[in-house]
Amino acid sequence: MSIPTSPELPLALIAGPTASGKSAIALALAHILAADGRRGVIINADSAQVYADLQVLSARPSEDEMEGIDHRLFGAWDGAEACSAAGWATRAKDEIAAAHAENAVPILVGGTGLYLKVLLEGIAPIPEIDPTVRAAVRAMEDDAAYKLLQIEDPERAMALDPGDRQRIARALEVKRATGVTLADWQLAKAGGIAEEVTLHPLIIEPERAWVYERCDTRFEAMLDGGAVAEVEALLARGLDPDLPVMRAIGVPEISAWLAGEIEAETVVAAGQQATRNYAKRQFTWFRRQPPADWPRAQPSWESENIDIETYFASLLRK
Repeated sequence: MSIPTSPELPLALIAGPTASGKSAIALALAHILAADGRRGVIINADSAQVYADLQVLSARPSEDEMEGIDHRLFGAWDGAEACSAAGWATRAKDEIAAAHAENAVPILVGGTGLYLKVLLEGIAPIPEIDPTVRAAVRAMEDDAAYKLLQIEDPERAMALDPGDRQRIARALEVKRATGVTLADWQLAKAGGIAEEVTLHPLIIEPERAWVYERCDTRFEAMLDGGAVAEVEALLARGLDPDLPVMRAIGVPEISAWLAGEIEAETVVAAGQQATRNYAKRQFTWFRRQPPADWPRAQPSWESENIDIETYFASLLRK
């Protein structure tokens, strides 16, 4: 399904770190729209909540928590299938188009910045990398790969940490296989919808300590709320341990405890630390990547509530 090319098509976007209250804000916005005779459709943009296998550990909303609001792309992928940013963006475009066709307002909500970037800006049409080139690059020592990248794509090398093995290898293999740098490929991005919709974005940017405390509390609640049984069910499927669903926060930690490799207390501490680390990376991404003119809201200990009608005034006026 293609999105009609009209600048009048609204798209709300609520993004920010985990445990920052994005889902509650999206629900509140949908209810405000409903009170005005309009319908909001919440579309998931969280890379863990896409998996049907991760109800508890992804904090995916239950039927009751959806409060009668239409939710889409929640639990839409089986854990045996990796959900890529491009794959998610394709389905998100379809859901956005369907919402517009129903005269509804799509509300994107999630903390996976790459998903949102690919959806809005498109993706570089980089051809498949020759397996021989990929294998040769991946077999290099980290230091050697970085030194070669400094020669073959110095601009990209300057932008990367010398220890970022994955991104260094990607940049080097693209340059060697295609003769074109990754940056030049990215100039030819295609498929983004930013110019086809009227975007109403909001970045949730709370106090870090407040978010970290919520992360700790939520992980303990997940353990009490069925996370262990969820991981047991995943392990029983015998899935490839490299699949995203098997590397989701909480899955490796609980798996190690079930295997007798760590103590119960360690599971709690490790899971909480992994969640805080993830939130820290999200804080960094949302501080640097979105346009500077996107509005930002700061819920805190003093007040978790934000003035939704002010932040989305242009959307609510239509």
